[in-house]
Amino acid sequence: MAVALVDDDDDLRDAMRQTLALAGVDVVPFAGAGPALAAIDANFAGVVVTDVRMPRIDGLELFRRLHDRDPDLPVILITGHGDVAMAVNAMHRGAWDFLTKPFDPAVLVAAVQRARAHRSLVLDNRRLRALADDSGTSALIGRSPAIRHLRDTIAILAYADIDVLVQGETGSGKELVARLIHRGGKRARQPFVTIACAAQADTLPNGVIDAHLYARIGEAQRGTLLLDDVDRAAPTLQARLAQIIEDRSIRPVGTGTATPVDVRIVATASPGLEDLAGAGGFDPALLYRLSAVTLRIPPLRDRREDIALLFAHLIDSGAARLRRPPPPLTDAVRRHLIDHDWPGNVRELTHFAERVLLGIDDGDTGPAAPLPDRVDRYERALICEAIVAANGEIGPAIVRLGIPRKTFYYKVQRLGIDLSTLKRR
Repeated sequence: MAVALVDDDDDLRDAMRQTLALAGVDVVPFAGAGPALAAIDANFAGVVVTDVRMPRIDGLELFRRLHDRDPDLPVILITGHGDVAMAVNAMHRGAWDFLTKPFDPAVLVAAVQRARAHRSLVLDNRRLRALADDSGTSALIGRSPAIRHLRDTIAILAYADIDVLVQGETGSGKELVARLIHRGGKRARQPFVTIACAAQADTLPNGVIDAHLYARIGEAQRGTLLLDDVDRAAPTLQARLAQIIEDRSIRPVGTGTATPVDVRIVATASPGLEDLAGAGGFDPALLYRLSAVTLRIPPLRDRREDIALLFAHLIDSGAARLRRPPPPLTDAVRRHLIDHDWPGNVRELTHFAERVLLGIDDGDTGPAAPLPDRVDRYERALICEAIVAANGEIGPAIVRLGIPRKTFYYKVQRLGIDLSTLKRR
């Protein structure tokens, strides 16, 4: 990342250039503000160091014009003792820093390195947001080969109007993929109905199971029926589903007449359904009928190049929803995005983005953080999540947390939790 060095004093400019070059910094020298303004625009990938006292266009005017082009461009001012007050005033208006002549070369290098680090974060944020905007209208954010292939396959399967088995780890977005298949197909204007297979207890009477199952299928006629978590379906439900898919008909309770079923079936399951069936834990007949086409969602750890892009999209959409500015991508957050394995996949990343946006997680989860700080972060996260889960209602949130009301408000005040923002959330 280059440094634009602006000074009309040839000797001083050359000395500063050599100092920065020895520190490994690329320098682009300018003998005045005019040439610098002609070369530096809002996309300049660097920082600016400029003397204040220069003929025609001085350093303060140069700063003002650059600030109008890009308010996030760091500008370091070099001043004499008589210009300190002006430099401080410029910092209040957005200048990055100022150095007073004569200054130690190490001070110059340190100021430039801090400004470059800041500029790098700003440009990273812009790049990620631009990529997120450029990812198209698809809800599957990413540019990795795996996610591109997934998007292409969804488009093909959606139009084919055939049953699909979607497999993926917890939090990978199986239901989202199912909805995209529905929206992209011929049945998009028809109902999308979900059966939560794990919630259908096998202890219920067969008549109750059948009545609920047939009612949901009836609601999905001419549309799409999602069998969510089909791998967790009870044996009785598995047998019913296998028969319905085979016959494409149902026999409503109390009637002996078969009613044709015109639905597209999309089922979701965790990886390893084939092994589960082989071990006797899942009905092979149902697996055979569901797995004519199997779509596998790659876990987040296998498409790591998409993590920062997806995080930027989540931050921007959350900021728009909460009507608050998106926070900067700090070094700690960036390290966490890179180093963490994300076993909870997109769902875990979404929760992390929400905590960063609310200011209750700075990404610094390493052991270097003092224990009291980690405890405070943990308590803060639990309280905020409880309020959000209770739709902003304080009473239910307190019940969920299981603490006295007085303790709740004490912790809210001590931890600096903004209740008004959470209530809007």
